[in-house]
Amino acid sequence: MAANAIDQTRRMLSLVTYLRERPGAHVADVARAFGITEDELISDLDVLPMCGTSFRGGDLLDIDTDGDRIWWRNPGALGAEAAEPLRIAADEATALLVAARAVATLPGLREGDRQALLRATAKLEAAAGEAAGASSRLSVTFESEGGVFADVDRAISERRRLWVRYYSPARDELTEREVDPIRLFAVGHTYMEAWCRLSEARRTFRLDRVAEIRLLDEPAAPPELELRDLSEGLVQPAAEDPEVVVEVGPGGRWVAEYYPHDSAEELADGGLRITLRTPEPASLRRLALRLGRDGRIVAPDELAESARSAALAALAAYEEPSAQDGQS
Repeated sequence: MAANAIDQTRRMLSLVTYLRERPGAHVADVARAFGITEDELISDLDVLPMCGTSFRGGDLLDIDTDGDRIWWRNPGALGAEAAEPLRIAADEATALLVAARAVATLPGLREGDRQALLRATAKLEAAAGEAAGASSRLSVTFESEGGVFADVDRAISERRRLWVRYYSPARDELTEREVDPIRLFAVGHTYMEAWCRLSEARRTFRLDRVAEIRLLDEPAAPPELELRDLSEGLVQPAAEDPEVVVEVGPGGRWVAEYYPHDSAEELADGGLRITLRTPEPASLRRLALRLGRDGRIVAPDELAESARSAALAALAAYEEPSAQDGQS
Protein backbone atom coordinates (compact mmCIF):
# COMPACT_ATOMS: atom_id res chain seq x y z
CA MET A 1 0.00 0.00 0.00
CA ALA A 2 1.39 3.38 -0.96
CA ALA A 3 2.03 5.85 1.83
CA ASN A 4 2.63 9.57 1.54
CA ALA A 5 5.02 11.63 3.66
CA ILE A 6 2.45 12.80 6.19
CA ASP A 7 1.20 9.21 6.76
CA GLN A 8 4.70 7.89 7.36
CA THR A 9 5.71 10.84 9.56
CA ARG A 10 2.70 10.38 11.85
CA ARG A 11 3.20 6.63 11.97
CA MET A 12 6.91 6.67 12.76
CA LEU A 13 6.51 9.27 15.50
CA SER A 14 3.91 7.03 17.10
CA LEU A 15 5.96 3.90 16.46
CA VAL A 16 8.84 5.16 18.63
CA THR A 17 6.54 5.58 21.65
CA TYR A 18 4.73 2.31 20.94
CA LEU A 19 7.93 0.24 20.80
CA ARG A 20 9.42 1.95 23.84
CA GLU A 21 6.45 0.81 25.93
CA ARG A 22 6.35 -2.73 24.46
CA PRO A 23 9.77 -4.40 24.49
CA GLY A 24 9.85 -7.54 22.37
CA ALA A 25 6.58 -6.72 20.61
CA HIS A 26 5.53 -9.15 17.89
CA VAL A 27 5.87 -7.85 14.32
CA ALA A 28 2.38 -9.09 13.41
CA ASP A 29 0.81 -7.34 16.44
CA VAL A 30 2.53 -4.02 15.72
CA ALA A 31 1.60 -4.12 12.02
CA ARG A 32 -2.02 -4.86 12.94
CA ALA A 33 -2.10 -2.03 15.49
CA PHE A 34 -0.90 0.50 12.89
CA GLY A 35 -3.05 -0.86 10.04
CA ILE A 36 -0.09 -1.63 7.78
CA THR A 37 1.47 -4.73 6.28
CA GLU A 38 4.39 -6.47 7.94
CA ASP A 39 6.58 -5.51 4.96
CA GLU A 40 5.73 -1.82 5.49
CA LEU A 41 6.56 -2.15 9.18
CA ILE A 42 9.92 -3.76 8.41
CA SER A 43 10.60 -0.88 5.99
CA ASP A 44 9.93 1.60 8.82
CA LEU A 45 12.21 -0.37 11.11
CA ASP A 46 14.97 -0.08 8.50
CA VAL A 47 14.68 3.73 8.74
CA LEU A 48 14.36 4.15 12.51
CA PRO A 49 17.96 3.09 13.31
CA MET A 50 19.08 6.12 11.28
CA CYS A 51 17.23 8.40 13.71
CA GLY A 52 18.31 9.65 17.11
CA THR A 53 19.72 12.66 18.90
CA SER A 54 22.58 13.10 16.43
CA PHE A 55 23.08 12.63 12.71
CA ARG A 56 26.69 11.49 13.28
CA GLY A 57 26.08 8.17 14.98
CA GLY A 58 26.90 6.90 18.44
CA ASP A 59 23.47 7.69 19.94
CA LEU A 60 21.11 6.57 17.20
CA LEU A 61 18.14 4.30 17.92
CA ASP A 62 19.28 0.71 18.25
CA ILE A 63 16.18 -1.13 16.99
CA ASP A 64 16.24 -4.54 15.32
CA THR A 65 13.99 -7.50 14.63
CA ASP A 66 14.42 -11.22 14.16
CA GLY A 67 11.35 -11.29 11.90
CA ASP A 68 9.01 -12.21 14.74
CA ARG A 69 9.78 -9.75 17.55
CA ILE A 70 11.08 -6.17 17.69
CA TRP A 71 13.74 -5.15 20.19
CA TRP A 72 14.81 -1.63 21.16
CA ARG A 73 18.25 -2.00 22.73
CA ASN A 74 18.73 1.59 23.92
CA PRO A 75 15.29 3.04 24.81
CA GLY A 76 16.98 5.43 27.25
CA ALA A 77 18.55 7.28 24.31
CA LEU A 78 15.44 9.48 24.03
CA GLY A 79 14.34 9.44 27.66
CA ALA A 80 15.01 11.48 30.74
CA GLU A 81 17.57 8.89 31.80
CA ALA A 82 19.88 9.77 28.90
CA ALA A 83 23.24 10.37 30.52
CA GLU A 84 24.70 13.24 28.51
CA PRO A 85 23.21 16.66 27.74
CA LEU A 86 22.13 17.31 24.16
CA ARG A 87 24.84 18.84 21.98
CA ILE A 88 24.09 19.56 18.34
CA ALA A 89 26.02 21.23 15.54
CA ALA A 90 24.76 24.10 13.39
CA ASP A 91 23.58 21.85 10.54
CA GLU A 92 21.75 19.62 13.02
CA ALA A 93 20.07 22.63 14.63
CA THR A 94 18.95 23.87 11.21
CA ALA A 95 17.46 20.50 10.27
CA LEU A 96 15.77 20.16 13.66
CA LEU A 97 14.22 23.63 13.48
CA VAL A 98 12.89 23.05 9.96
CA ALA A 99 11.40 19.71 11.03
CA ALA A 100 9.88 21.18 14.21
CA ARG A 101 8.18 23.99 12.30
CA ALA A 102 6.82 21.48 9.78
CA VAL A 103 5.44 19.17 12.47
CA ALA A 104 3.80 22.15 14.18
CA THR A 105 1.67 22.64 11.04
CA LEU A 106 0.38 19.05 10.99
CA PRO A 107 -3.43 18.94 11.02
CA GLY A 108 -4.86 17.10 13.97
CA LEU A 109 -2.02 18.02 16.32
CA ARG A 110 -3.63 18.88 19.64
CA GLU A 111 -3.29 22.55 20.55
CA GLY A 112 -1.51 21.80 23.83
CA ASP A 113 1.08 19.69 21.99
CA ARG A 114 1.44 22.37 19.31
CA GLN A 115 2.11 25.07 21.89
CA ALA A 116 4.65 22.86 23.71
CA LEU A 117 6.43 22.24 20.41
CA LEU A 118 6.48 25.96 19.59
CA ARG A 119 7.95 26.76 23.03
CA ALA A 120 10.66 24.15 22.54
CA THR A 121 11.33 25.53 19.05
CA ALA A 122 11.74 29.04 20.47
CA LYS A 123 14.29 27.80 23.02
CA LEU A 124 16.20 25.97 20.30
CA GLU A 125 16.19 29.11 18.13
CA ALA A 126 17.67 31.11 20.99
CA ALA A 127 20.41 28.54 21.53
CA ALA A 128 21.15 28.06 17.82
CA GLY A 129 21.91 31.71 17.13
CA GLU A 130 22.82 32.27 13.47
CA ALA A 131 21.72 28.76 12.52
CA ALA A 132 18.16 29.72 13.45
CA GLY A 133 18.23 32.50 10.89
CA ALA A 134 19.31 30.10 8.17
CA SER A 135 16.55 27.65 9.08
CA SER A 136 13.88 30.35 8.81
CA ARG A 137 14.56 30.55 5.07
CA LEU A 138 13.63 26.88 4.63
CA SER A 139 10.20 25.32 4.91
CA VAL A 140 8.51 21.94 4.55
CA THR A 141 4.80 21.54 3.90
CA PHE A 142 2.55 18.49 3.96
CA GLU A 143 -0.41 17.77 1.73
CA SER A 144 -3.34 16.83 3.95
CA GLU A 145 -7.06 17.11 4.60
CA GLY A 146 -6.37 19.90 7.08
CA GLY A 147 -9.38 21.02 9.04
CA VAL A 148 -11.36 17.83 8.41
CA PHE A 149 -8.63 15.75 10.06
CA ALA A 150 -8.47 18.16 13.00
CA ASP A 151 -12.25 18.03 13.53
CA VAL A 152 -12.35 14.24 13.37
CA ASP A 153 -9.39 13.94 15.73
CA ARG A 154 -11.07 16.32 18.17
CA ALA A 155 -14.37 14.43 17.93
CA ILE A 156 -12.62 11.16 18.75
CA SER A 157 -10.74 12.60 21.73
CA GLU A 158 -13.86 14.36 23.09
CA ARG A 159 -16.24 11.49 22.16
CA ARG A 160 -18.54 13.74 20.15
CA ARG A 161 -20.81 13.02 17.21
CA LEU A 162 -20.12 14.55 13.79
CA TRP A 163 -22.37 15.84 11.02
CA VAL A 164 -20.83 15.42 7.56
CA ARG A 165 -21.74 16.11 3.98
CA TYR A 166 -19.98 13.36 2.07
CA TYR A 167 -19.41 12.68 -1.63
CA SER A 168 -19.99 9.07 -2.70
CA PRO A 169 -18.29 8.38 -6.06
CA ALA A 170 -20.16 5.07 -6.45
CA ARG A 171 -23.49 6.95 -6.55
CA ASP A 172 -22.06 10.29 -7.70
CA GLU A 173 -23.99 12.18 -5.03
CA LEU A 174 -23.57 14.16 -1.81
CA THR A 175 -25.27 12.80 1.28
CA GLU A 176 -25.73 14.32 4.73
CA ARG A 177 -25.36 12.09 7.76
CA GLU A 178 -24.45 11.97 11.44
CA VAL A 179 -21.65 9.63 12.44
CA ASP A 180 -19.96 8.46 15.64
CA PRO A 181 -16.22 8.41 14.82
CA ILE A 182 -14.22 5.36 15.92
CA ARG A 183 -10.69 5.94 14.60
CA LEU A 184 -8.50 7.60 11.98
CA PHE A 185 -6.14 5.58 9.83
CA ALA A 186 -4.10 5.97 6.66
CA VAL A 187 -3.98 3.54 3.75
CA GLY A 188 -2.62 5.72 0.96
CA HIS A 189 -5.32 8.30 1.82
CA THR A 190 -6.53 9.22 5.30
CA TYR A 191 -9.81 7.64 6.41
CA MET A 192 -12.26 7.85 9.28
CA GLU A 193 -13.93 4.68 10.48
CA ALA A 194 -17.27 5.50 12.08
CA TRP A 195 -20.72 4.23 13.01
CA CYS A 196 -23.09 5.83 10.51
CA ARG A 197 -26.47 6.79 11.98
CA LEU A 198 -28.01 7.01 8.50
CA SER A 199 -27.28 3.40 7.54
CA GLU A 200 -26.99 2.08 11.12
CA ALA A 201 -23.76 0.29 10.17
CA ARG A 202 -20.00 0.72 10.29
CA ARG A 203 -18.74 2.83 7.40
CA THR A 204 -15.37 4.15 6.20
CA PHE A 205 -15.09 7.75 4.96
CA ARG A 206 -12.19 9.15 2.95
CA LEU A 207 -11.37 12.56 4.39
CA ASP A 208 -10.74 14.29 1.07
CA ARG A 209 -14.33 13.42 0.08
CA VAL A 210 -15.85 15.21 3.07
CA ALA A 211 -17.39 18.37 1.60
CA GLU A 212 -18.46 19.81 4.97
CA ILE A 213 -18.07 18.77 8.60
CA ARG A 214 -19.44 19.99 11.93
CA LEU A 215 -18.91 18.86 15.52
CA LEU A 216 -22.17 18.24 17.38
CA ASP A 217 -22.85 18.59 21.09
CA GLU A 218 -24.37 15.12 21.20
CA PRO A 219 -21.97 12.48 22.59
CA ALA A 220 -20.73 9.76 20.25
CA ALA A 221 -21.97 6.30 21.21
CA PRO A 222 -20.83 3.73 18.64
CA PRO A 223 -21.64 0.11 19.49
CA GLU A 224 -18.85 -2.16 20.72
CA LEU A 225 -17.08 -3.26 17.53
CA GLU A 226 -13.95 -5.27 16.93
CA LEU A 227 -11.49 -3.13 14.95
CA ARG A 228 -10.82 -4.51 11.51
CA ASP A 229 -7.35 -5.83 10.71
CA LEU A 230 -6.17 -3.53 7.91
CA SER A 231 -2.91 -5.36 7.20
CA GLU A 232 -4.49 -6.97 4.12
CA GLY A 233 -5.75 -3.66 2.77
CA LEU A 234 -8.77 -1.41 3.11
CA VAL A 235 -11.13 -3.41 0.90
CA GLN A 236 -11.75 -6.81 2.45
CA PRO A 237 -14.88 -8.42 0.96
CA ALA A 238 -17.08 -10.55 3.19
CA ALA A 239 -18.55 -13.93 2.28
CA GLU A 240 -22.08 -12.50 2.32
CA ASP A 241 -21.25 -9.72 -0.20
CA PRO A 242 -22.83 -10.04 -3.68
CA GLU A 243 -20.78 -11.92 -6.26
CA VAL A 244 -19.71 -10.23 -9.50
CA VAL A 245 -18.10 -11.89 -12.53
CA VAL A 246 -15.88 -9.84 -14.84
CA GLU A 247 -14.19 -11.05 -18.03
CA VAL A 248 -11.11 -9.14 -19.14
CA GLY A 249 -8.78 -9.40 -22.13
CA PRO A 250 -4.97 -9.42 -21.93
CA GLY A 251 -4.98 -5.64 -21.44
CA GLY A 252 -7.24 -5.94 -18.39
CA ARG A 253 -5.34 -8.58 -16.41
CA TRP A 254 -4.30 -5.83 -13.98
CA VAL A 255 -7.79 -6.08 -12.43
CA ALA A 256 -6.77 -9.33 -10.72
CA GLU A 257 -3.79 -7.55 -9.15
CA TYR A 258 -5.74 -4.57 -7.78
CA TYR A 259 -9.07 -6.12 -6.75
CA PRO A 260 -9.40 -8.83 -4.06
CA HIS A 261 -11.10 -11.78 -5.76
CA ASP A 262 -12.29 -15.34 -5.14
CA SER A 263 -10.95 -16.77 -8.40
CA ALA A 264 -9.28 -15.81 -11.69
CA GLU A 265 -9.65 -18.38 -14.49
CA GLU A 266 -7.49 -18.21 -17.60
CA LEU A 267 -9.32 -17.61 -20.89
CA ALA A 268 -8.27 -18.81 -24.34
CA ASP A 269 -7.48 -15.29 -25.58
CA GLY A 270 -5.03 -14.63 -22.74
CA GLY A 271 -7.58 -12.85 -20.58
CA LEU A 272 -9.17 -13.78 -17.26
CA ARG A 273 -12.62 -14.59 -15.90
CA ILE A 274 -12.54 -12.97 -12.45
CA THR A 275 -15.04 -13.69 -9.68
CA LEU A 276 -15.08 -11.18 -6.83
CA ARG A 277 -17.33 -9.91 -4.06
CA THR A 278 -18.20 -6.36 -3.14
CA PRO A 279 -20.73 -4.74 -0.77
CA GLU A 280 -21.53 -2.18 -3.51
CA PRO A 281 -21.67 -3.88 -6.94
CA ALA A 282 -22.77 -0.62 -8.57
CA SER A 283 -19.32 0.82 -7.84
CA LEU A 284 -17.92 -1.57 -10.48
CA ARG A 285 -19.67 0.34 -13.29
CA ARG A 286 -16.70 2.71 -13.18
CA LEU A 287 -14.39 -0.28 -13.63
CA ALA A 288 -16.35 -1.41 -16.69
CA LEU A 289 -16.11 2.05 -18.25
CA ARG A 290 -12.39 2.20 -17.50
CA LEU A 291 -11.79 -1.20 -19.11
CA GLY A 292 -13.60 -0.28 -22.32
CA ARG A 293 -12.86 -2.97 -24.91
CA ASP A 294 -10.52 -4.74 -22.48
CA GLY A 295 -13.31 -6.12 -20.32
CA ARG A 296 -16.97 -6.48 -19.46
CA ILE A 297 -19.19 -7.39 -16.52
CA VAL A 298 -20.80 -10.79 -17.09
CA ALA A 299 -22.90 -11.22 -13.95
CA PRO A 300 -25.18 -10.34 -12.30
CA ASP A 301 -27.35 -9.53 -15.33
CA GLU A 302 -28.75 -6.26 -13.93
CA LEU A 303 -25.26 -4.91 -13.23
CA ALA A 304 -24.05 -5.98 -16.69
CA GLU A 305 -26.98 -4.15 -18.29
CA SER A 306 -26.40 -1.11 -16.12
CA ALA A 307 -22.76 -1.00 -17.21
CA ARG A 308 -23.74 -1.27 -20.89
CA SER A 309 -26.24 1.57 -20.49
CA ALA A 310 -23.61 3.75 -18.80
CA ALA A 311 -21.17 3.05 -21.64
CA LEU A 312 -23.79 3.92 -24.32
CA ALA A 313 -24.65 7.15 -22.49
CA ALA A 314 -20.97 8.08 -22.35
CA LEU A 315 -20.58 7.42 -26.09
CA ALA A 316 -23.68 9.49 -26.88
CA ALA A 317 -22.27 12.40 -24.89
CA TYR A 318 -19.15 12.31 -27.04
CA GLU A 319 -21.09 12.09 -30.30
CA GLU A 320 -23.45 15.04 -29.66
CA PRO A 321 -20.84 17.82 -30.03
CA SER A 322 -19.60 16.22 -33.27
CA ALA A 323 -23.12 16.17 -34.71
CA GLN A 324 -23.65 19.81 -33.80
CA ASP A 325 -20.33 20.79 -35.36
CA GLY A 326 -21.42 19.13 -38.63
CA GLN A 327 -24.68 21.18 -38.71
CA SER A 328 -22.99 24.53 -38.21
